[in-house]
Amino acid sequence: MDITRETTTVTTGRRAQGERTRQAILETAVDIASAEGLEGLTIGRLAARLSMSKSGLFAHFGSKEDLQLATIEAARAIFIHEIIRPAFEAERGMPRLWKLCDIWLSYVQGGVFSGGCFFAAAAAEFDGRPGPVRDRIAEIMKEWLDTLRRAVVESQEAGQMERDVDPAQLAFEFNSFELGANWSFQLYGDKQAFARAREAILERLRRYSTLSGSSLLPPPKEKRRSRARAR
Repeated sequence: MDITRETTTVTTGRRAQGERTRQAILETAVDIASAEGLEGLTIGRLAARLSMSKSGLFAHFGSKEDLQLATIEAARAIFIHEIIRPAFEAERGMPRLWKLCDIWLSYVQGGVFSGGCFFAAAAAEFDGRPGPVRDRIAEIMKEWLDTLRRAVVESQEAGQMERDVDPAQLAFEFNSFELGANWSFQLYGDKQAFARAREAILERLRRYSTLSGSSLLPPPKEKRRSRARAR
């Protein structure tokens, strides 16, 4: 019997099991935090939800702050999977820029997180509280703004958007429309907020698009209605 190989196999199996357990914990943590906030996320709360012992959870997260930071990273991975990767399948330039905005709204509308946009909620909760949790949330929000800004720049480089448009300003506006839709939906249950946000974003895109860029966007509402009546 090869004792070394057997020991290695057992150790690898335990690590894999530990990683699966950690992943299950974080999935539940993200769901709780999106609806109740990161401060509402405690070892005791998670232990009760998962029917685990507190000591078992402490083996994965040594402190509440460690748990909060790990939850933020888990939410970021979901965000990348649900929004960034699908959007980057679109052609660079205007198609990708529009898809980034459209799919963000679909992700909130579809209830990926039970409390709406995880990072909108986390940013509102921690924006006035200095520390590692706030810093990481700010970094991730900046990543999103930079992604939008870069998509605007790529649209300009492709000749699909006017060169005198400020990419940072447009990214700020798009993010504001998205967060506004999330707020209206979460607070009032306003399902029309997503349609309003889409129209506001499309209005900006059409205003600043070149002829070639405009042809890559969905048609204005009036044209869509005319086509529907024609059918």
